[in-house]
Amino acid sequence: MSEPTTEGTPTPASTSTEGTPVPITKSAEKKLAKKKENEARLALKAAKAAKAAAAAPAGGEKKAKKEKGKEEEAPFVNNTPPGKKKDLSEPMASGYNPIAVEAAWYDWWDAQGFFAPQLTEEGQIKPEGLFVIPSPPPNVTGSLHIGHALTVAIQDCLVRWNRMLGKTTLFVPGFDHAGISTQSVVEKRLLKTGVTRHDLGREAFVEKVWEWKNDYQGRITNQLRRLGGSYDWNRVAFTMDERLSRAVIETFCRLHEEGIIYRANRLVNWCVKLNTTLSNLEVEQKQLEGRTLLNVPGYDPKEKFEFGVLTSFAYPIDGSDEKIIVATTRPETMLGDTAIAVHPQDPRYKHLHGKFAKHPFVDRRIPIIADDIVVDMSFGTGAVKITPAHDPNDYEVGIRHNLDFINILNDDGTFNDNAGDKFKGMKRFHARVAVVEALKDLGLYVETKDNPMQIPICSKSGDIIEPILKPQWWVNCKPLAEEVTKRTRAGELYIQPKASESEWYRWLENIQDWCISRQLWWGHRCPAYFVNIEGVEQDRNDGKNWVVGRTLEQATERAKKLAGDAKFTLEQDEDVLDTWFSSGLWPMSILGWPEQTRDLQMFYPTSLLETGWDILFFWVARMALLGLKLTGKMPFPEVLCHAMIRDAHGRKMSKSLGNVIDPIDVIQGLDLESLHAKLYEGNLDEREIQKAKAGQKKDFPKGIPQCGTDALRFALCAYSGGGRDINLEILRVEGYRKFCNKIFNATKFAMLKLDEKFVPEPTAKPTGKESLVEKWILHKLNLAAEEINKQLTERNFMNATGAAYNFWLYELCDVYIEAMKPMTDEHASETMRRSSQQTLYTCLDYGLRLLHPFMPFVTEELWQRLPRRPNDSTPSIMLSKFPTFDKSFEFTQAEHDFDLVFSAIKSARALAASYNIQQNLHVYIRAQEEAEAELFKSQVPTFLALTKNCKSVEVVRDLSGVPAGCGSEVLTPTIFVHVLVRGQVDIDSEIVKCEKKLALAQMNLSKIVKTESQEDYESTVPANVRLANEEKRKTLEADIQLLEHSIEMFKQMKE
Repeated sequence: MSEPTTEGTPTPASTSTEGTPVPITKSAEKKLAKKKENEARLALKAAKAAKAAAAAPAGGEKKAKKEKGKEEEAPFVNNTPPGKKKDLSEPMASGYNPIAVEAAWYDWWDAQGFFAPQLTEEGQIKPEGLFVIPSPPPNVTGSLHIGHALTVAIQDCLVRWNRMLGKTTLFVPGFDHAGISTQSVVEKRLLKTGVTRHDLGREAFVEKVWEWKNDYQGRITNQLRRLGGSYDWNRVAFTMDERLSRAVIETFCRLHEEGIIYRANRLVNWCVKLNTTLSNLEVEQKQLEGRTLLNVPGYDPKEKFEFGVLTSFAYPIDGSDEKIIVATTRPETMLGDTAIAVHPQDPRYKHLHGKFAKHPFVDRRIPIIADDIVVDMSFGTGAVKITPAHDPNDYEVGIRHNLDFINILNDDGTFNDNAGDKFKGMKRFHARVAVVEALKDLGLYVETKDNPMQIPICSKSGDIIEPILKPQWWVNCKPLAEEVTKRTRAGELYIQPKASESEWYRWLENIQDWCISRQLWWGHRCPAYFVNIEGVEQDRNDGKNWVVGRTLEQATERAKKLAGDAKFTLEQDEDVLDTWFSSGLWPMSILGWPEQTRDLQMFYPTSLLETGWDILFFWVARMALLGLKLTGKMPFPEVLCHAMIRDAHGRKMSKSLGNVIDPIDVIQGLDLESLHAKLYEGNLDEREIQKAKAGQKKDFPKGIPQCGTDALRFALCAYSGGGRDINLEILRVEGYRKFCNKIFNATKFAMLKLDEKFVPEPTAKPTGKESLVEKWILHKLNLAAEEINKQLTERNFMNATGAAYNFWLYELCDVYIEAMKPMTDEHASETMRRSSQQTLYTCLDYGLRLLHPFMPFVTEELWQRLPRRPNDSTPSIMLSKFPTFDKSFEFTQAEHDFDLVFSAIKSARALAASYNIQQNLHVYIRAQEEAEAELFKSQVPTFLALTKNCKSVEVVRDLSGVPAGCGSEVLTPTIFVHVLVRGQVDIDSEIVKCEKKLALAQMNLSKIVKTESQEDYESTVPANVRLANEEKRKTLEADIQLLEHSIEMFKQMKE
C-alpha cells in the first residue's frame, strides 16, 4: 500500500522563507521515513479492521459467509504520481474509503498553485476583495494535537470560503521556535542519555535543537497537509529565519532608541527548574484552601513540602528585652529581611519607630519603619516583615524607604552567602524547614496555622516561582496599550466572542511592563552589548553602560561614542528574547517588514486573526501593541477566539492523562496497542506512562476509529458555536464519517440518474419547466446557501455546518433523490426526465460547493466526477464560485405547497408506525378545499415514492370517501390523513387510545376557549397571539370531530 499521508510527496522537513527545502539530518530523514512507513501500515491495519467489523454478522457467528458473486475489495493503493491529478476514469468504489478519497488531491492543489493569491491580470487585488490570515505558528516542540486541528479547520474553512467568493486570499503557514518549551524538551531528551546542555556547550546544544526543529517542522508540515490547510507554502516562515530575525533585531533597536525598551534591576518571576525568567502571563496561580503538602520539581519525589500555612515568629528588639511578632507564608525569606513595617498610627508600635530589630541568624540590624500603604494594623499583629529582593509588595516598600535589597537565592534555587553560614548552600525548601527549626531552638517561633492562599506555578515546568532581582530588558507597555485601547474602542478592532472583548480591555488597562529577557540558549540573542571600558568601574545593571545595534558594526560605533578615547571591549548579552517578542511581530514579519516589500504593501494589515482565547494576551495583545507602534496600523481588524478542546469528560488535554489526541490518528485510525506504544515517544516517565495507558484504555477501549480528514474537520466546525470549551467525543467524529459515506453513496446513486446523454444546461437558472418538488429543492438549496453565507459571515460554524448537513441529509437525500425516481423511470416524459436531471445536477454541483470549505477532499473527489457545464473550465471545486442567494431560485409558494404535502407524508408514516403496519399501506388524504385536493392529486407519485410499502394514495373531499377501519390524524383544520388499519389492529385498544386523545384535546380546547372568552382579550392580547390561538382552536375542533368519528367507527367495526 502506498503512503496515505501526502500521497507520495516527500515531506519537507523544513522550508526556507522562499519555500525551498532545507536539508535535514540523516537521523531526522530516517525518522520521517519510518514514520511514513508506520502510517501506511497503521492505515492499512485500520482499513482491514473496519472492513472486518462491517462484515461481522449479527448473532455472534464466528465466521461470516461470503456473499456469492461479491469479491472483497483490495486495499487502496495510490498510483497517482506526486503533484499529478488523480485518474477518476475507473468506476466509483463500492463504499466510502477516506484514505482513498483523500489521496493525491492535496499534492495536485499545491502543484497547480491554487493556494497562492489569485490576482488580476495587472497583478492587483481582485475587485471582489482581499482575505488574509496569518496562521498562528505551531511550536516546533512536538507534533500537533487535536486543538491545532480545530485551528486549521476553522481558518481553512474561512480561507476556502473567501477564495470561492472570488477574493484574493492568502493563508501564510509558519512555525514558532518556542524558546523555553523547545529547549526544555530537547534537554529532557538529552538527559535520558546522561548528557546536559552544559556538557555540550552553547553552540553544540543549539545545533541539537536545530536538528529537533527540522525533524518536528517536517512532522507538523505533514500533519497540516493531511488536515487540508490551503497554505501558500512558497511563503512559509519560521520565527528564527534570517528574514524574521532581522525584524526582531530592528524592533528591539528601534524601541530601545525611543526609550520604550530599557534595562533595569527589578523583580522577575524566576523558574528554578528551567533556570530562566518568565513573564506574568506564564505564571499560573494555584489555589490552596489551607495546609497542603506538595512535591516540587528538582526534589526527591518522596519529599513533600508544606504550603498554605502562615508561620509567626518574633524578632528581638535591639538593645531591649522586647520582641515584635511577624508572620509569613515563606519563612525562609526572613533571611533576606531588611525592615519591619508598622502603621504610623498604630499605638502599639509608636515607641519603636526608628529603632531596630536584631536578625537572629545573620549580622544585620533591621530598621522598624512606618508605612501606611503595606500595613493593615487590623490584620495579624500589625507588623510586617519586609524582604524587598524577594516579594513584589516588599519591593515597592524598599523603593519608598530606600531599603537594602539583599538577594539570598542563587539561580539554581540554593541559598547564597547572604543567607548566612548556617543556611548557605541549602536548597530553598530545605531551608524553609531548617529556618523554622532554628527559630524553635531560639525560642522565637510562635505558631503555624492554616492560611488559604495562592502560590505561583510555572506553566511550563510546574515549579514554584521565586521572585528575585535580576537585571533584565523591559518593555514599557503603558503608552502602547493606551493607543491600542483607543483604537479598539474606535472600532478598528472587533473581538469575538464578547466575553473576550471585555477581558481585552481589562488586561490592557492594567498592563504592566513586560520583561523580555530569557536565560536560555535557544532563541534570538539580545542585540545588546555591555561596553566594558578599560580602567573604569561600571554597573552592569545600569542601561547607560550598554549599547544596542542592528549589527556589530553599529554597536561598535555607538560604543566608541560612549567610551570616548578609552579602550573598550564589547560583550553581547548572553540572554535571548522572550518567544512572544518575535511572535508579536508575526503578521508583518511574515510579509517582509521592516522592508517595505510588495507583500507588506498588498497584504498588510491582514483580515483576521483566529486563535484560542487562552493566548489572547500572550500573543494577540502583543501583536496589537507592536504592530500599531511599528506600522501605525492595527495588524488585523478582527480577532476570533475559538474554544479550548477538552476530552469527553471535560478534562484538559494532558499527556499524562493519555487523552492528548494526534489528529492523524483520528484521520486514519489507530488500535489501542499502537496508542500505548506512542506514549514511549515522549518524555513521560514510567509512572506517567502507566497512568496514561489506563486513561487511553478507558476512553478508547477499541482504539480510535478511522474517520478521515473531512469528518474530523466537519466535526470540529460543528462543535464551534461560540462557547469557551469543547468536550470532544470521537464517536461524534465517527458519526460525521457516516455523513461522508452518505454523501458519497448519494452522489454515486445520483450519477446513475445522469445518463450518458446528459449534458448540463449552460447555467443553473431554472427553465420554468420544473415540477413542484424540483422548485422545492431549489428553494431549499437557495435557503441553505443564504444561511451558510450568513453564519460564516457571523463566524458561527456550528450553524453553518448544521445548514449544510440538513440540506444534504434531510432535503436532498431523504426527499428529492427519492422523489425524483418516478420522474426518471421509463414511464416519465422526456421533458420531465431532463428537467429532474438538471435539477439534480444543480443540487449536486452547488451542494458539494457548499460543503467544500468544511470537507475539501470528498467534495473535490465527487465534484470532479460530475460533468461540467458548457464553457466551464474551472479546474477545481476550490476555485469554483460559492453559491449565494439567487432570486431565480426563490419559490416561496412551491416551498409552502410541498411542505404541506411532505407533512402529510410524514403523518402517514407516523400513523403506519404507530399501528405497526409494515406492508400494503393504503393512504387516504381528505382535503376539504378544492385547491388543496388538486395539489395532493398532482403529488400522488411523489407520495408513493416517499412512503415505504405504500400501495395506494387516494385523495377524497369528505368522510364518505374514507373507508371504515382507518387510523386518522388532523394535518390542518381542512386536511386529514387516514391510513387503513382494519384487520391489522386490536380494536378495543384503539378505542381506548382515541378516548384518551379525545379527553386531552377537549381539555386543551376548553383552555383556549376560556382564554378567548376574557372581556379584554381583543384589546390586550397581540394580534399574532390571537391568530395563533384561533388556529389552535380550529385544529383542536377538527381533531375532536375526527376522534369522535374514529371512536364511533371502531365501535361499529366491533359490531
